[in-house]
Amino acid sequence: MRFTHQTLPQRVVFAAGESPAAVAAEFDALGGTRVMLIASDREKELADPIAEKIPVVLRHEEVVMHVPVEVAERARRAAADAGADILVSVGGGSTTGLAKAVAMTTGLPIIAVPTTYAGSEATNVWGLTEGETKTTGVDDKVLPASVVYDAGLLTTLPGSMTVASGLNAMAHCVDSMWGPRADPIDRALAQEGIRALATGLPVVAEDSTSVKGIEQTLYGAYLAAVSFASAGSGMHHKICHVLGGMFNLPHAQTHAVVLPYVLAFNASHAPEAEARVAGAFGTDTANAGLAALRRTLDAPRALRDYGMPEDGIAKALAPIMKAIPANNPTPVTYTNLTLLLHAAWAGDPIS
Repeated sequence: MRFTHQTLPQRVVFAAGESPAAVAAEFDALGGTRVMLIASDREKELADPIAEKIPVVLRHEEVVMHVPVEVAERARRAAADAGADILVSVGGGSTTGLAKAVAMTTGLPIIAVPTTYAGSEATNVWGLTEGETKTTGVDDKVLPASVVYDAGLLTTLPGSMTVASGLNAMAHCVDSMWGPRADPIDRALAQEGIRALATGLPVVAEDSTSVKGIEQTLYGAYLAAVSFASAGSGMHHKICHVLGGMFNLPHAQTHAVVLPYVLAFNASHAPEAEARVAGAFGTDTANAGLAALRRTLDAPRALRDYGMPEDGIAKALAPIMKAIPANNPTPVTYTNLTLLLHAAWAGDPIS
């Protein structure tokens, strides 16, 4: 056995119901004086108690899905004009993504307070969209210095968003099994992440206020993100990034729809990964485990339900083919990729 694994430096705080005090403590530890608080208007009630505990010089509310370049530029200028020396983000993946876009050019440290299961807070991956093209990359400057997980902030997350966001986290785990830099440590973390998500998500879907269920799901989402940050972006994420940027599809729902098709596509050519995923679900096969979970959660089914046009399949093929890592377990051709995308577009049953 020979591999190299890098663990990213980050403080992680689980503090159910205590995010204001926890964020204040992380702020003090970083030695900052002026906070730019990034939170959309939808997150205002969640962000207000946190804002009261730290010296906020600017509240920035312009948060847009997929982080358009022009939105990032406005946020960067706002941070500079305010003289901010620390960023605090309160929100989901788009909010964290905007904070990362600011950190990428300013070097400002981020304290991330997630309100979904997106996982962006635990990675050094950034994403920006210009026109119809979403570009992603890796830069250690965008890795949040601290993450505060407060299960209480997720008790008002709508059930449909909980399901989609949790399956997005599951996709991080699955891609970590065969990402371009995947190693045994990544696979072990991802396997535990799948187990935790499969345990927590049904609880939260049944009772959105269950702090115990939310914490289990957050734990799984964190492990998913850590493994993904190390393993790198695999076939699943390359597909979703192209489709999301090209057709402005909702991020979490796109991941939730595409995941079972990519798992079925790769599983037969990745026996160790398939066994790990099945083991995490406690089922005979990986596909059966994910299918059972999706039935329980009434998961999103088809890309056409979220606005993707059928003729967009042909348009997306070349960019996706270019992006998929060369070491994907199953060789990818225009023919089998077309079949996969059409099945995901239509919501066809997995054969």
